[in-house]
Amino acid sequence: MYIIGIAGGSGSGKTSVVNKIVNSFPNESVCVLSQDAYYKDNGILTQEQREQINFDHPDSIEFSLLRKHLQKLTDGQTIEMPTYSYITCTRQKETIPVSPGKVIIVEGILIFTDYDLREMLELKVFVDTEADERIIRIIQRDVNERGRGLDKSIQHYKKFVKPMHEIFIEPSKRYADIIIPEGGHNAKGIDILISKIKLMLNES
Repeated sequence: MYIIGIAGGSGSGKTSVVNKIVNSFPNESVCVLSQDAYYKDNGILTQEQREQINFDHPDSIEFSLLRKHLQKLTDGQTIEMPTYSYITCTRQKETIPVSPGKVIIVEGILIFTDYDLREMLELKVFVDTEADERIIRIIQRDVNERGRGLDKSIQHYKKFVKPMHEIFIEPSKRYADIIIPEGGHNAKGIDILISKIKLMLNES
């Protein structure tokens, strides 16, 4: 079993990198824990308060549950991963069963900010993409998937995403063992990463 953390700024292409890793291994060989599934439930807040949630701050994540689930996977147990709605800002009733694989990937913008989680990762990868490219992806995602209008998306980026990236996410790059520029577009970098994973599995 090999535990990998994949971090990087919002809109950097982490999901594309994860998908290419998953598709390079046999079915069910790789399981993925998404940090986004572990946002704290904000159901008690008013709609106005929910619109002010800073999803880019480490305090928004229930890291204790994420670490607990990761430990269960490493112990060979299946977990029920939460699901979260950005539209309602609440944790949903539905869960997703995740069974342990030979490779466990933990993916999210803030995963390197938590010391105890960082210590559980055997390989740490940072996906590094230019800010202008990330901004475009963030706005498209906000408008198409998260129910935000263009103006609100821009305001949200200025108020939360940009400053939190500079304070928490960009500095966490120093913990990375491997840095992949340009995310899913960097075929050579991803091929090297996949080769590294296969090598580590053969040695284990």
